[in-house]
Amino acid sequence: MGIVQHLDNVDLTEFTKIAASYGQDRFGYVVTPNVDHVIRYHDDPRFRSAYADAAFVLLDSRFLAYVVRATMGLAPRVCTGSDLTASLFGSIVRPNDQIVLIGGDADQAAQLAKLYKLQCLRHFNPPMGFINRPVAVEECMQFIESMSPFRFCLLAVGSPQQEFLAQQLKSRGRARGLALCIGASINFLTGIERRAPRWMQSAGIEWFYRLVRNPSRMARRYLIRGPRIFLLLGKVKIVLRRA
Repeated sequence: MGIVQHLDNVDLTEFTKIAASYGQDRFGYVVTPNVDHVIRYHDDPRFRSAYADAAFVLLDSRFLAYVVRATMGLAPRVCTGSDLTASLFGSIVRPNDQIVLIGGDADQAAQLAKLYKLQCLRHFNPPMGFINRPVAVEECMQFIESMSPFRFCLLAVGSPQQEFLAQQLKSRGRARGLALCIGASINFLTGIERRAPRWMQSAGIEWFYRLVRNPSRMARRYLIRGPRIFLLLGKVKIVLRRA
């Protein structure tokens, strides 16, 4: 049967409600696969393991949704990490909620707290490449666990670091609350990066906008690595499920 990739077939409105009611008596984490993640999912057993342990798997890519529809006849709904983060801060998070931010710098954390009047935002920025340094990983996990229970823990340290960190937190069983692997979402909220216009997002070509704005950083990802998705879709079976 090949490799199976499960997706929770929910949209932004549905999952915002799920996240809002998740509670703080257990730990779970959210992963948000895009084209790059599906390629890594195929190539890396450790990454597949991190996805298997996730409480929710939300499709982050409208482009991938169109490709899956055309090649597999499925109609997965999309809930991007950036839209979800904005929705949570815009309509769910209250000023006194315990929010943990991992990644980003101190200025971003301060700006986020100011934008949303957050009284209990706790921030930790692990060093570059920390996921390969056990002492640094331990320090990061201890910080998160010391802030538990939290309403949301935002893991903004890039993939696959954020997924591996979330899996280790689950394995330890000490943290309580919902963690979200959100990549660059904080950059969009704080204005460091701009998202594509809505029409480009809807058309599934937000990747092209990011490529044009930052070709030196994005060219390899979108022009060299990304096209592999068309070769791998026959080897990765997408299965839709209810969250």
